[in-house]
Amino acid sequence: MKLRTVLVALGLLCAVLFWLAMQPTTPPGTGHGTSIAQASRCPLPPRVEAGALPRQTDVPAALALPMVGNANLRPLAGFSVEARVLSREDYRHGREADFSPTDLALGWGRMTEDAVLSQLDISQGGRWYRYRWQDAPPIPVDEIVRSSANMHMIPADDAVAAALRRVERGQRVRIDGWLVEVNAGEGWRWRSSLTREDSGGGACELVFVCAVSTL
Repeated sequence: MKLRTVLVALGLLCAVLFWLAMQPTTPPGTGHGTSIAQASRCPLPPRVEAGALPRQTDVPAALALPMVGNANLRPLAGFSVEARVLSREDYRHGREADFSPTDLALGWGRMTEDAVLSQLDISQGGRWYRYRWQDAPPIPVDEIVRSSANMHMIPADDAVAAALRRVERGQRVRIDGWLVEVNAGEGWRWRSSLTREDSGGGACELVFVCAVSTL
């Protein structure tokens, strides 16, 4: 009887140890990142290294992106960024909103630091991202330009769209997708910037988002 009890106990212990071994080694919400969403039919570009500047890569010759509504998307470059969300703005009206319902103002480098951001008044509106300061900028203005951007997000599917709706100001995120040109007929075109060095009209990135993660 005692031997049977011992064998049962050992069997239960083995089952528990096997279950523990199958669990993730990092608790949800900790570690390098927690995946929010990834579109199943959206090929990912080469991904940026942790803490690095945004990564822009060439488009494979065979890559074709799905239509969004009645519009064709022409991939211009692969794009992967790790950044802090400086602001977000949602849009319901205008032709652009049919493709991109959300803009995220993103910052990297020193534009992720509280000491810098606390001295900037950051806002969005009309598909623009604006920043102001009192007395003097906390870092050189050309560094602000190179280290932040307003990005128009085109979700690849409903799951990515839902994930983008949950992104909040102040979060650190990773976004992987493609910089695109939208052609919707009748001569209407919307084209992404292809450099992080520009500012003003036409300087925003237009991102077909394949994956979103929090960091």
